[in-house]
Amino acid sequence: MSLVKKFMTVGAATLGSRIFGFARETLMAAALGTGPMADVFYAAFRFPNLFRRLFAEGAFNAAFVPLFSKEIEAHGMDGAKRFSEEVFGVLFSVLLLITILMELSMPLLVRFIIAPGFADDADKFDLTVRLAAVMFPYLMCMSLTAMLSGMLNSLHHFFAAAVAPIFLNLVMITALFYALYTGAEPVQTAWYLSWSVLVAGLLQMLVVYLGVRHAGMRIGFKWPKITPNVKRLLILAIPAAITGGVTQINLVIGQAIASGKEGAIAALQYADRIYQLPLGVVGVAVGVVLLPELARALKGGNAAEANTIQNRSIEFVLFLTLPAAVGLWVLSDDIIRVLYERGAFSAENTAIVGGILAWYGLGLPGFVMIKALQPGFYAREDTRSPMRFTGISVVVNSVLSIALFPFLFERGIAIAEAVAGLLNTIQLFTTLVKRGHLKPDWPLISRALRLLVSALFMGAVLLALGPSFAPYLATGAPFLHKVAALFIEIGIAMLVYFGLAFAIGGADLGMLRKNLKRKPRSKNNG
Repeated sequence: MSLVKKFMTVGAATLGSRIFGFARETLMAAALGTGPMADVFYAAFRFPNLFRRLFAEGAFNAAFVPLFSKEIEAHGMDGAKRFSEEVFGVLFSVLLLITILMELSMPLLVRFIIAPGFADDADKFDLTVRLAAVMFPYLMCMSLTAMLSGMLNSLHHFFAAAVAPIFLNLVMITALFYALYTGAEPVQTAWYLSWSVLVAGLLQMLVVYLGVRHAGMRIGFKWPKITPNVKRLLILAIPAAITGGVTQINLVIGQAIASGKEGAIAALQYADRIYQLPLGVVGVAVGVVLLPELARALKGGNAAEANTIQNRSIEFVLFLTLPAAVGLWVLSDDIIRVLYERGAFSAENTAIVGGILAWYGLGLPGFVMIKALQPGFYAREDTRSPMRFTGISVVVNSVLSIALFPFLFERGIAIAEAVAGLLNTIQLFTTLVKRGHLKPDWPLISRALRLLVSALFMGAVLLALGPSFAPYLATGAPFLHKVAALFIEIGIAMLVYFGLAFAIGGADLGMLRKNLKRKPRSKNNG
């Protein structure tokens, strides 16, 4: 199977999850708007979500996958099973201790980390503490889910792990439908949502566990013991956990600063949900697939193949994210108006969230490139370098957020995150090049420039046509008119971009498929 097909497999499942996520956020906007209950719920949910990224996705995509793959190569499935059971025992025990500690410390965490701005409002503060306490065990479920997903990815079973997140959105949508149907008050709606998060975590863990069983591996619980393999995993995982959660770290910093302005946290979340669509579909797909592919090529001593894989992956990322970035910048208000502007979500909310989305969109290529560049380090078992770059970007994000928020409010936080993501990308790229681990070839450079020209021309066309669509996208226009106008705008954008990109040689799917076709292993490589 080619890398393109693998990207598409993971991307399609992730796209399904993001579509359900849109439905969830639309219902959230209608039920809670950007009011105080929306702020409370998103603040409480952000914390377990942060730890999920820090201790689950980042750590295991970076550390567990290469080591698990190495065990399969060296000792077969039996050795991989032993390694998995050793890791599972340690991980379960550590997560249980962290969960108990965090539950006991939740009032302090909310006061000083999650939402310092809520400290002066006793009702918001108390409710945030209680909701966060209900949702925090979600971390334990998702961390174990991430380990099982890492096993599936290493065994080249990508679909079950990619489709599992859909269950979070399905369960939360069910809770929202029930709340809207029964006319529940915002506080009760927030409680329904919090319990639905915990239920969803259990379902996701069950889905990937069944996927591992289907892949032919059964693991049991072993008493926690720090074996040499587990010790090596921890050495790699701790910096990788910090690195993997860079976006979430920056979002939490932004949330803490934004908690001083009512509605700001919810506004950032609504915009975040939109740009997470291309970030998730492209970034997650590339990150999940690229790491085991690079590790395989490097283990076989095929440095040239590894370089080709990375070049074509970067090309694939730019092919999809450059038009998405320009489109989000130009169409941000139209997108927010169609998706969210109803019920408690006003035209004023649209202007605020649209401004945030425009800056998130501009930073999109940088955010996704991080996913395409980090595997170049992780496949070589270097998790410290990306961690250092992450630390620098977090400092930059914090300083810019604090400096810009008093003047630009939510937009200032979005600008800070975009700049921090771009800086992280530059550091990753230049370091790989300096070390000789990435050698940009002429096709990549040439096509990147042509793709940029195509995306900018597409943006110019959208700006020129904007006044013609304005009456159909106005606040008071019928909903179907808005939907039709937005779809036509997006359709025109796609025709212009893809047409020009193929015409001037920025994209060549035939060559892309040929270059990304996975080479069969030779007998010497096992």
